[in-house]
Amino acid sequence: MQITRTNTLTTGLVGALLLMLALSAPAQVASPSAAASANPVLKGAQVTEDALVDALAIEPANTGASGAMRGFRPASKPGGAPVKAGPGRASLLITFATNSTELAGETQGQVDTLARALQSDTLAGFSFRVEGHADARGDAGSNQRLSQLRAEAVMAYLTSKHGILPERLTAVGKGSSEPMNAARVDAPENRRVTIVTVRN
Repeated sequence: MQITRTNTLTTGLVGALLLMLALSAPAQVASPSAAASANPVLKGAQVTEDALVDALAIEPANTGASGAMRGFRPASKPGGAPVKAGPGRASLLITFATNSTELAGETQGQVDTLARALQSDTLAGFSFRVEGHADARGDAGSNQRLSQLRAEAVMAYLTSKHGILPERLTAVGKGSSEPMNAARVDAPENRRVTIVTVRN
């Protein structure tokens, strides 16, 4: 009887110790390459309204007593498919001519698709940060200015051509501070625009 109690006590102490060790272990920090694979740059045919809605939809922050967000639209796509909360960010390979802030013709279609996603019922209640990124060629000050102007160009296109309310968008230049491909300075994915959902 005494042996059984001792074994039970020992088993309980060992289990509690293992649980404490698991809870106190430091969380693993995702490497830049892991972060990049979790949030890949969408390009060409990958840029669809559904893909953007899925990436930009997030769990509502402000919920009422019933647990539903005030003013939040039904979490379903036009076809009735449910929308799952995504990472709240989407990176697009929106290209510009060298040292230019003018949207290239072939990428205007991607911004048109982005506009439709932002106007969808699922995303209509959110605001967004339009982040411009540049590669590390050239000096940091020039890259910062260029990335800011490119973010503003995308924002201006969304508001002037598609009627997205300016108060829903904020343009932010990131310069070359957040490369997606640090191993290759001139990689096209380092010259991108990232759309980040902002909780209101």
